[in-house]
Amino acid sequence: MAEPVRFHFDPICPWCYETSRWARRLEELGVIDIEWGVFSLELQNRGDEPEDLARAHARSELALRTAIAVRDDAGAAGVGRFYEHLGARVHERGEPLDDEGTVEAALGDAGLSGHLARQAMDDGSTLDRVAAEHRELCERTRSFGVPTIILDGGEGPAIFGPVIVDVPDDDDAVALWEHVSWLVRHDSFAELKRDRDRAPELESVRRWQQRQAERAAS
Repeated sequence: MAEPVRFHFDPICPWCYETSRWARRLEELGVIDIEWGVFSLELQNRGDEPEDLARAHARSELALRTAIAVRDDAGAAGVGRFYEHLGARVHERGEPLDDEGTVEAALGDAGLSGHLARQAMDDGSTLDRVAAEHRELCERTRSFGVPTIILDGGEGPAIFGPVIVDVPDDDDAVALWEHVSWLVRHDSFAELKRDRDRAPELESVRRWQQRQAERAAS
């Protein structure tokens, strides 16, 4: 029987997108059953980062608010489809996350109405609901980043990660889940970390690296 989990994402993060691809494969294999939730890196890091980085995180607002409208229209499964196709456009094709055309196209890819993006921005409550969901998650689980995965359908223990570079093959994907979920359920486990020696092979990452190199050169 598939284990129910809740996966909280911010669509701006390429690492989160890679982990979501692993989680989707686990769902296809019948290992887990995913409910999708939102997380705002902008809200989490507000006041703790330089203005330009905080402004970069704000690029998620349209997509996060649209995810709320999608949930109202098509349920949690609709949010998952929307994030899947939005992530492909943003991280694999390099399309701008804060462009309404990108978001509308991702909605269409997911079999949803493109009007949901404009509907979300016209409805001020969607912003409040993104913030409320983010804050409730952080207050209850002390979450601080994405991906955040919560066991027991969102009622159990939570963990940041796993942060992965590549989606493993099926055997390793299942083994990774078994190890991660085992650790999450142990109250005495707090942290396991090492430096990231490489980044995901995604167009969004390549463009970010190019911008960083251009800034350094100037």
